[in-house]
Amino acid sequence: MNEALGRLRRDRPGVQISSLPEGALEAQVIRFPVMSTAADPEKSMAQREIHDVVERAIDELPEAFRLVFIARVIEGMNVEETADVLDLKPETVKTRLHRARSMLRDNVEKKIGPAIMEAFPFAGRRCDLLTEAVLKRLGCI
Repeated sequence: MNEALGRLRRDRPGVQISSLPEGALEAQVIRFPVMSTAADPEKSMAQREIHDVVERAIDELPEAFRLVFIARVIEGMNVEETADVLDLKPETVKTRLHRARSMLRDNVEKKIGPAIMEAFPFAGRRCDLLTEAVLKRLGCI
């Protein structure tokens, strides 16, 4: 079997790097089109506030979970690198990352949840009445 795999690798068509035109291997950065935050100060402020809430939530994580979260998500390390740096088993890294994300989700939801309910005034009974009125008007009820 190893011999067959070796033949497949050897016989696979390839391209010599020296035969490529100059500049073909250079990366091209394509900027993502975004709206100017100067045009929408409310959106800019909301993004900053959300950023601050998430940053505080990360800071509030227990150290063992915070270290794994920062290494994996913020620093972009893979599981093995994180395990080596923190002297942990890869399974432990995966478990702690999962739990850190869960804790973050819960923490952010507690902080932002009430604000979201205020941002959407159609919640609850009023929303139900509005939905019912629209469905009646459409002839669905």
